[in-house]
Amino acid sequence: MIAARKKAKLTQESLAKSLQKPQSFVAKYENGERRLDVVEFLIVTRVIGVDPCAILRDIDRQISEYFYEERS
Repeated sequence: MIAARKKAKLTQESLAKSLQKPQSFVAKYENGERRLDVVEFLIVTRVIGVDPCAILRDIDRQISEYFYEERS
């Protein structure tokens, strides 16, 4: 999500403003202090302009790599 936000040339502050949330909302999910629910995730990806399915595929790939490395 951080890479997608930066690729869209958005700061945490500008993204938060578009989401009508405080900057801390973005900071907390980016730092892993909170999780986004499905609806929040879809709204954030829409504002960033990224395909939510592409983000999920990337996360799934990272999880698969993590578990593959753990078992090797």
